Amino acid sequence: MAAGGFCKLPNGSVVVALNLPTPSAMGGTGCVRILVHAQNRARALTRVRNLGMRAVYLRGNAEPPTPDEITAVLHHPDGLIWRTPPGGDTTATATELWRPIRALKRRTAPPGQPSKPTTAPKAAKPAKPRASR
Repeated sequence: MAAGGFCKLPNGSVVVALNLPTPSAMGGTGCVRILVHAQNRARALTRVRNLGMRAVYLRGNAEPPTPDEITAVLHHPDGLIWRTPPGGDTTATATELWRPIRALKRRTAPPGQPSKPTTAPKAAKPAKPRASR
């Protein structure tokens, strides 16, 4: 279960903030702060689950996004960003920049292995001759 919270914006959309444990491939025992902008909380959590983070739930509103975090996610074209809090402390002011979620997906691949599986392209089937009419 992830700690985090949400903030409802004046236009009806929400910004959801989640603190998730760091993937083991990245090393360390810290956490990752993920911000999602969506129409409602359910859609925000669905966006995170579609990235492969299946066991993500939001219980309560213990750590809602700060105004700076809301501004950051609203100005990002994907509306889905992350960063690691300094020293694992989620309440401290971070100097690290926000990153797109694609960067997290690339970082979680084990060293020495590509992030996407490489497969040989399938051979094209020969074209069947058309019957003349």
